[in-house]
Amino acid sequence: MIGWGDVYKVVSAMAPLYFALGLGYASVQWWKFFTRDQCDAVNRLVIYFALPFFAFDFNAHAGTFAAGYRVLAADAVAKLVVVLALAGWIAYCCWRHWIRAPKAPPASSASAWPGGPSWSWCITGYSLGTLNNGLFVGVPLLDAMYGKWARDIVVQLSVLQAVVWLPPAAGGVGGNPNVYASLLGVLWSSVANRWHLEMPGIVDGSISIMSRTGLGIGMFNTGLFIGLQDKLVVCRPGLTALGMAMRFVAAPAATAVGALLLGLRGDLLRVAILQAALPQSVGAFIFALEYDLHADVLSTVVIVGTLASLPVIITYYIVLGLL
Repeated sequence: MIGWGDVYKVVSAMAPLYFALGLGYASVQWWKFFTRDQCDAVNRLVIYFALPFFAFDFNAHAGTFAAGYRVLAADAVAKLVVVLALAGWIAYCCWRHWIRAPKAPPASSASAWPGGPSWSWCITGYSLGTLNNGLFVGVPLLDAMYGKWARDIVVQLSVLQAVVWLPPAAGGVGGNPNVYASLLGVLWSSVANRWHLEMPGIVDGSISIMSRTGLGIGMFNTGLFIGLQDKLVVCRPGLTALGMAMRFVAAPAATAVGALLLGLRGDLLRVAILQAALPQSVGAFIFALEYDLHADVLSTVVIVGTLASLPVIITYYIVLGLL
């Protein structure tokens, strides 16, 4: 049974994240401390220094992957479920437009409502249904809910997302230092656990001092991103509702299917579903902006989803605790 003390722990874990996010937003919108170019510099600081050290530190000190194998497999099955659902949708659209109404022009515009056979909507739907903000939001949140073992699983899922799921959207791993940092962290963790090694104090301290900046500056950078937008909601209400439903309903539902198929029960099942209900990854918006794939939808889901994630996750936490 989930008590008020458990809810308070979740709020206590999330409040500092919102504080850093609020400072970033206020720095741009109200105080005008940063120009757009300076915000880009902060973003590069996060991408090339804060986040890689943060990811390496957590992976290097994480436990073995043994406890998380089933959750990782369930996450992969969930992504397959999303892909199959999107494939079924595009097949139905193609059949409706090209078989039943062959003379009707296909909805090829990327900004069209998702009712026509547009492959770009499959990519957007996949991003909404699979890519979450695991490191910045999931790590402190799941740690507060279930402890270190849950945090380690979220870190492992974030590694998989950075190494496997994001590179295809980014066109490869060459320009993503977070991929290399995650892989090096996993490699060191495996070697250290196998031969009972400890990282030299000088190296550990040097990494830790940079890693400790990762969470705060990462959320601050998210606040800068929100503050730079002309409007918090830049797409139509229908698309906003669809995006939020994909992120907070379809993604956990797909993960629940994958988890149940692999026999996950108890806290493992709860952690798998909760991590799927985390807010949208900012990286998904960056790729959408680069490739001109419904960046307005991704921007809105990142902003609104991040702001609305606390009550949504608390609701999931309470409901799952009753099962």
